Amino acid sequence: MTNFVQLWVYLSSAPLFGLTSTLVVYVLAQAFAARMRHAAWANPVLWSVVVLACALLATGTAYPTFFAGAQFIHFLLGPAVVALGWPLWQRRAELRRRWARLLLAALAGGTAAATSAVGLGWALGLPADMLLSLAPKSVTAPVAMGVAAQIGGEPALAALFAVLTGMVGALSGRTLFRWLRVGTNAEGMLARGFALGTASHGIGAAQALQDDADAGAYAGLALGLQVVLAALLVPLVARLF
Repeated sequence: MTNFVQLWVYLSSAPLFGLTSTLVVYVLAQAFAARMRHAAWANPVLWSVVVLACALLATGTAYPTFFAGAQFIHFLLGPAVVALGWPLWQRRAELRRRWARLLLAALAGGTAAATSAVGLGWALGLPADMLLSLAPKSVTAPVAMGVAAQIGGEPALAALFAVLTGMVGALSGRTLFRWLRVGTNAEGMLARGFALGTASHGIGAAQALQDDADAGAYAGLALGLQVVLAALLVPLVARLF
């Protein structure tokens, strides 16, 4: 027990605290999700965020202190997104046959996600900087922060909206697909994966990968398309208003 306390005191005062606590909590959350047979409500990202936030509040640890160690994991987010391209490379012949339909679906999905969020925020009377931060909510957080900064939004808010969007999509996706009667056959899983990647970026892609390898591949494709489309089109549209 004494050794554990000494270890905690050492880690809480060093950058290793953020890295160690994030890895330990995520491993435990992943084991919990596996025990719950990967039920949507047991999403490991969601529970990791909840547990780490409670731990920071309980210990009075400042976020910059935590992030000093966790930034190594933040750095790995980029290579992890790029790694989603490997399953797509394995299916390149199939993608060449479907590229036009996939591009049209990505454009329609991204437009619906951005306009519905901004429109709802406008109807609720949100200020302009929050509306601009909502526009890139369906792309992965680092890209959302860059796009928001470019169009006059708040990068921190954009990251928060992106993470919340991913969690909501991962938690509600299966129920929505069931209500919409999107099947679990081969074509149905491709549609599910592409929809999750379009609406919920990396967190949705992780959920799709747990359901089916092909669904995960198409979620990765949708994620990549949304990154490109948002980076090109959102700044152009924002200049019109």
